[in-house]
Amino acid sequence: MPARNLALRFISIAVLLSCVLFDASLLAQSADTGWPSYGSDPGGMRYSSAHQIDRANVNQLHLAWTYRTGAMDEKTELVRKAAFEATPILIENRLFLSTPYNHVLALDPQTGAKAWEYDAQVDLSKNRSEVTSRGVSAWVERKAKAGQACRLRIFLGTLDGRLIALDGDTGKPCLDFGSKGMVDLTQGVDLAKQWSGGYEVTSAPAISGDLVVVGSSVADNWKVDTERGIVRAYDVRSGKLRWIWNPTPWADKTTPRTGASNAWSTLSVDPEHDLVFIPTGSAAPDYYGGIRKGNNKWANSVVALRASTGELVWGFQVVHHDLWDYDVAPQPTLFPWKDGTPAVVVNTKIGHVFVLNRLTGAPLLPVEERAVPKSDIPGEDASPTQPFSTISLVPEGVSASDAWGPTPEDLKWCQDKIKSLRAEGMFTPPSLQGTAVFPGNVGGVNWGSAAYDPLRHVMVANTNRLIASVKLIPRDKYDAETGKDQDNRIFGEFGEQKGAPYGLYRSFLFSPSKTPCNTPPWGTTEAIDLYTGKKLWDVPLGTMIPGQQTGSINLGGPMVTAGGLVFTSAAMDLFLRAFDIETGKELWQYALPAGGQATPMTYTLNGKQYLVIAAGGHGKLGTKQGDYVLAFALP
Repeated sequence: MPARNLALRFISIAVLLSCVLFDASLLAQSADTGWPSYGSDPGGMRYSSAHQIDRANVNQLHLAWTYRTGAMDEKTELVRKAAFEATPILIENRLFLSTPYNHVLALDPQTGAKAWEYDAQVDLSKNRSEVTSRGVSAWVERKAKAGQACRLRIFLGTLDGRLIALDGDTGKPCLDFGSKGMVDLTQGVDLAKQWSGGYEVTSAPAISGDLVVVGSSVADNWKVDTERGIVRAYDVRSGKLRWIWNPTPWADKTTPRTGASNAWSTLSVDPEHDLVFIPTGSAAPDYYGGIRKGNNKWANSVVALRASTGELVWGFQVVHHDLWDYDVAPQPTLFPWKDGTPAVVVNTKIGHVFVLNRLTGAPLLPVEERAVPKSDIPGEDASPTQPFSTISLVPEGVSASDAWGPTPEDLKWCQDKIKSLRAEGMFTPPSLQGTAVFPGNVGGVNWGSAAYDPLRHVMVANTNRLIASVKLIPRDKYDAETGKDQDNRIFGEFGEQKGAPYGLYRSFLFSPSKTPCNTPPWGTTEAIDLYTGKKLWDVPLGTMIPGQQTGSINLGGPMVTAGGLVFTSAAMDLFLRAFDIETGKELWQYALPAGGQATPMTYTLNGKQYLVIAAGGHGKLGTKQGDYVLAFALP
């Protein structure tokens, strides 16, 4: 063939390929993208392939629609605790979400119009440890007949310990599930009769095949023999119990019997390998372990169970014999390691990031057991070592040299306060004189979890950086101490720890000017290359002093998109923000009408990308409360 003809043929092929790629690009831009699980996918990456909104145009975002849930119209004293922490899911062109008082809503994702609403009829006159619902989950009958009832099932866990299945088309209970659409989870957990408000479900259940898997939220500081943190799986159609897993069978043999070690946060599912990943909290009570000797496995762990049977496959404990309320609060994040090995990321309140083989639990990045301080409390046997990761998102430990204050008087007050406390680095045990705990029990990383960009192998997380003060109080002095005004300011609380020889008082260290006692930032958003463990950027998230980049206490998480963006709110200053995932530069912000203590989500529908967040504030955190669901889009 003549060279000229050959060249022309190559040019023709190149033009044809470019047209195909161009058409594919147009198709990709207009393709719909969903958000079918609380964390986007069952493994909780909080990533969306939607990319219509990108770094070049994000500053053009405007409010597309607003929906008011009516939650603020509820007449209840629980409003002081209520937190709108929900992330909606999008499935079959409907948004589904839950309110703090366990109403489930189905909304039109393009207009925000309500399709239906279900009220779980929780008794709001009773006290509850937590007043929130982070979301719902969905299951679809793939072989459903036309018009079949409950072919799409929406599952909700409630504040009064029920698991409810709803018809996604109508909002009516699926009467074939359990008893008239409901399973009573309070049966079989040794429920403490003195206070039924201590056993709840606050996070979305997990779906694995034809099973719905659910943990619980347990109040664990008020007594030793609180509820057990068992995890259960039910048949999605019938509600029949299929398996049960007890994280701490050894606890039944303690005197008194201890409880908790519960999975109150979000579970992750690996359907390919038939695994469900359970993040657990501490055994009860949080701050005294003299009754629960040993490492307390599998409290404070991520545990992989065989999803179909509940069989233990492996477990990894992030804190031995927890004395600091260092629950594993974040959802485990499932992702592929650089050589293709299935991996799981375990973020923690202490700021350590553990990267493990998803199939075996073996560390993919080094983990070192290090010696830590001993307890000086009679009867307490603290673990002599704790696991440390090569990745830490926050400073480890605190001293008087880290004190900060906006005035010389505040600075001196904070220095003196820290000097008065036992502060021997991370994992300094609670004491009678008081112990400085850094980071405090709010984190590090809390339930907002992390987001993962699979294209850049970058993980993004929000962190807190506050000093907590923890003081144990001998039982014979507890009643007298609780009658005093013991500097019980923001976040301060007493815990009876009934059944233990010590109660406790804990608070975060705030100066007389009501600012944190440690050097800012007090909250950040940061990005890590998970393949190398290298920190890429770390920026203050929000502010607690107007006009200054102090960072803020935050509750809520980030999400990432193929548009190269990180979206998060979470801070106390009410703003929803967008950051450049490669640099951490803030590109856009929007002042929400109430606190955004929730994780945003996104989807593309009919060629238009929407960004959605619940903005209802957080009673315990003290942000402005409301009942808003807001959606943003490009003009």
